[in-house]
Amino acid sequence: MIPSSLSILCYSAAWILLIRRLQLRQSLASPLITTLICLALSLNAWAIFAQIHVANGYQFGFFKVAPLFFWAANVLIFLSSLKKPLHSLLLFTLPLSLLASLTSLLVADSSATPIALGPGLLAHVLLSLIAYSLMLAALFQALMLAYQNQKLRSKHPGGWLRLLPPLQTMEALLFELLWAGELVLTVAIISGGLFVENLLAQHLAQKTVFSLLAWATYALLLWGRHARGWRGAAAMRWTFAGFAFLLLAYFGSKLVLELILQRA
Repeated sequence: MIPSSLSILCYSAAWILLIRRLQLRQSLASPLITTLICLALSLNAWAIFAQIHVANGYQFGFFKVAPLFFWAANVLIFLSSLKKPLHSLLLFTLPLSLLASLTSLLVADSSATPIALGPGLLAHVLLSLIAYSLMLAALFQALMLAYQNQKLRSKHPGGWLRLLPPLQTMEALLFELLWAGELVLTVAIISGGLFVENLLAQHLAQKTVFSLLAWATYALLLWGRHARGWRGAAAMRWTFAGFAFLLLAYFGSKLVLELILQRA
């Protein structure tokens, strides 16, 4: 309870400072913001582990996994922001971690049955989480790119848009995230085939189908970029479509099974 509450306070403080610096048209990178985000991520990790790890295994309930998902995304974005201009993405992802952590505190989530994970299955879960997080970062990068592109086309590039890198740099960064996410997603799908048994009995058929659809969508986008030079609006549409399938793969199946069908 205490680590989660403190992480929410640190997330809030870091986000407010980012907004403030944005309003003042200052660089979003600052030692104070970096310190607050480090504290928030550390405390959030502690809180998430305490919620998920139970006496007889791990409990991956819908509201318990959401903070873990967004925490991993923020870790990846934050580490990348130390070398690349990704601080603007934190304006979107920090509130998601804040909201997910707050919801996990306020909403009881005991529907999921605790499970014991062997090394192979645990590796599959971690790889899936990293892949989803990379694609989440790519999604927000695509949103920022869409906004930047729209402003440039309307010939109104002023305001906080000046804090963003050039359009070409933003687009290159988007495809770096997509390539990394697709590679990890590929390994995650393969590990699932190796270590997850009897998909239908474990109610994982929906997740498998939507994960494969997401993989195919991203693969087609990356092929289109390489072979046809896809960029701009086309690249952003395919990025949104791929992430929609990922959301259905995990959160959609968890929502249906736990909140509607009341299954673990």
